[in-house]
Amino acid sequence: MNRIDQRFAALKAQSRRALIPYITAGDPAPQYTVGFMHACVEAGADVLELGVPFSDPMADGPVIQKACERALKHGTRLADVLDMVASFRETDQTTPVVLMGYLNPVERMGYEAFVRRARDAGVDGILMVDMPPEEATAVAPLFTEHGLQSIFLLAPTTSPSRAATICAHGEGYLYYVSLKGVTGAASLDVEAVARQLAPLREMTDLPLCVGFGIRDGETAAAVGRVADGVIVGSALVSRIAENAERPEAIPAALKAVLSDMRDALDR
Repeated sequence: MNRIDQRFAALKAQSRRALIPYITAGDPAPQYTVGFMHACVEAGADVLELGVPFSDPMADGPVIQKACERALKHGTRLADVLDMVASFRETDQTTPVVLMGYLNPVERMGYEAFVRRARDAGVDGILMVDMPPEEATAVAPLFTEHGLQSIFLLAPTTSPSRAATICAHGEGYLYYVSLKGVTGAASLDVEAVARQLAPLREMTDLPLCVGFGIRDGETAAAVGRVADGVIVGSALVSRIAENAERPEAIPAALKAVLSDMRDALDR
């Protein structure tokens, strides 16, 4: 069983919600990323989403765009990100790791080379923003063959018929985008999210995890009452940006945000 499935099965048995932090690999410099990953786990993260820096992150707001710029300034490539996962796995064999990003770096490496290196590094899932199920028919089976789960996005604008298609092809968990917009948006209508998740639960048994707009323990707890997990990105990446000149302070800053969310979710 994939580590993602194992983790969500354990959470379900405990009636707990998943806390899924996102950070951009290589931000503010590549040598710090693995330490940040461990810090997130120590603060209660259940799954890690590790962003692959890309020059044109179309679904991301200014905070994560700038994180990608900082990482790319240091030359962080997809191969480096896979090396970071391998290093993380030297001491953590249980926390699921999902690579989140865009298709171009994977195409550049080559699908066969990518899946082999990702599997060997210890990656569990792949979420490519610009690879919807309709365009993944030739690639998703290759991911599955190498034990990599394909995780897809749903949004408030997703039609019921397309949602059914996404649910049918999704693995691991479904990433529900809570609002119309980009990462880092401030508004979050939890009642609307609850209404939108209800029909999805009729279509799939996959965990439904909500991202975009999760800022603190209060918003995490509110979303946790209607979803199986919460995904937090910009709130963490902002802390990294604030401390970019003193990276030794970043692990504590990440832990402060995540510990607050973990406590709120568990309450």
